[in-house]
Amino acid sequence: MDKRIGIVASEAYFPQRYVSHSALEEYDGVKAGKYSVGLGCERMAFAGPEEDINSICLSALDSLMEKYGLSYKDIGRLEVGTETIVDKSKSTKTTLMQLFKDSGNSDVLGVTNINACYGGTAAIFNTIDWMESSAWETDGRYGVVICGDIAVYEPGPARPTGGAGAVALLIGPNAPLVFENKLRSSHFEDVYDFYKPDLNCEYPYVDGKLSNECYLRAVDHCYQGYSSKFQQLFGKEISIDSGDCNHFLLHQPYTKLVQKSFARYLYNDFLSTRNLEKYPTLEEFRNISAQDSYSNRDLEKECMRLADRGYQQQVFPYTYAGRQLGNSYTGSLWFALLCLIAESAESNKGFIGDRALMFSYGSGLAATMFSCIIDGSLKEQAEKCDLYNRIENRREATAEEFTETLEKRRLSHLPENDENAFVGSGDASNIPPGAFYLTSVDEKKRRVYERSPVMSQQEFNVATAAGGSLRSYHTSCRSCNISVRKFSNSSHLNGIRLAQKALRKLVR
Repeated sequence: MDKRIGIVASEAYFPQRYVSHSALEEYDGVKAGKYSVGLGCERMAFAGPEEDINSICLSALDSLMEKYGLSYKDIGRLEVGTETIVDKSKSTKTTLMQLFKDSGNSDVLGVTNINACYGGTAAIFNTIDWMESSAWETDGRYGVVICGDIAVYEPGPARPTGGAGAVALLIGPNAPLVFENKLRSSHFEDVYDFYKPDLNCEYPYVDGKLSNECYLRAVDHCYQGYSSKFQQLFGKEISIDSGDCNHFLLHQPYTKLVQKSFARYLYNDFLSTRNLEKYPTLEEFRNISAQDSYSNRDLEKECMRLADRGYQQQVFPYTYAGRQLGNSYTGSLWFALLCLIAESAESNKGFIGDRALMFSYGSGLAATMFSCIIDGSLKEQAEKCDLYNRIENRREATAEEFTETLEKRRLSHLPENDENAFVGSGDASNIPPGAFYLTSVDEKKRRVYERSPVMSQQEFNVATAAGGSLRSYHTSCRSCNISVRKFSNSSHLNGIRLAQKALRKLVR
């Protein structure tokens, strides 16, 4: 029996500050366009030391549950994918269990999955496979997966490829977005292209040239394997222009690499086609070795030229979140999926019946290509997440503020006996209403989190002085994710009216 397991609901969280790449170009004294054109990046989200991986995952999960009116009793599995580590033993998943406490539900499988940017995909596969197994037959509850990271780099050429954010996904049966579980192709290697051996520092060790080559090599292996399995299952060859795949979503360290990788799909189509007249300008590259092909600029340019129309129509629209938030590591691919969900709401047919081909990559390395079918309306998910409006309603920071904030993050990870260590109390001034933030780390390294008020401080003081419960206000205002005092976007007017109505009840 086909359970049609897939994504039933979705939500995102990201910091409310960003720096533009054009501002960074000027600040770093590099040629205009080096980051914005060369990398294909526009803006980058960033967080201060008051936000860590636990807090952003708490915010994403809490928002998902509230927006969809879900009970924590209905969750039987919770998995996290991240490479942002604050504890070598205690997982982020266990920290999230504080949200389950009031429900009395502690029977929740799953832990945190770690392997660079691939952990979120591993968490999703774990959850899907659990639901496909006999173990789920006696449980029957939903699964939730949180994919998120805070990506920061030391000053230098890699710093503009940072970012931050988390995606929360509710996994269940009879979903409008269904995974094709028979179509997965993976590639794993032992390689040091990107790694983080220093536990007193968030910055990774990166071999940029090797990492790009590893990414493209994984694309080749996974695309070839997926194509083979597709032919076995459906009895026909697949290609980027065959019409069998309508949307292409890829892990997005930076946008230009996504464009090069989609062009690599076309190169693989060329190598496998029996139609020698389909790509005549590529014939001169047919017999070069795979290793040489990764560094051949002429081949890369020609493949990108041939693939450009498909890229603009079937790939580029789903890079929007990555271009605006930067690289959220494990969340990157899933932000692309949220873009697809947002775009589906603008389509006349809602993309129903379309297939999305997805490529997940994590350094070290782990990679899988898989697909999903849009089997129902995604309008509710698009409206509840409201991704594009929320991205546009952030605050722009200067390059100087960005640099100072990242320096505070660096100092906050130093040992406490280091005279340069930064030890600060929780600062909610940059935290969006209703989100969680780190307030303190005690002498035993235990972390404490609080939720930012959903209203302005003045409104909060009035309401609490009245002695009423703030829960109804939180629930009413969560849909707009911003305080009544600051909010101006008309798409959330109904949420504001509900929030104001709840506030009036509290102060009577």
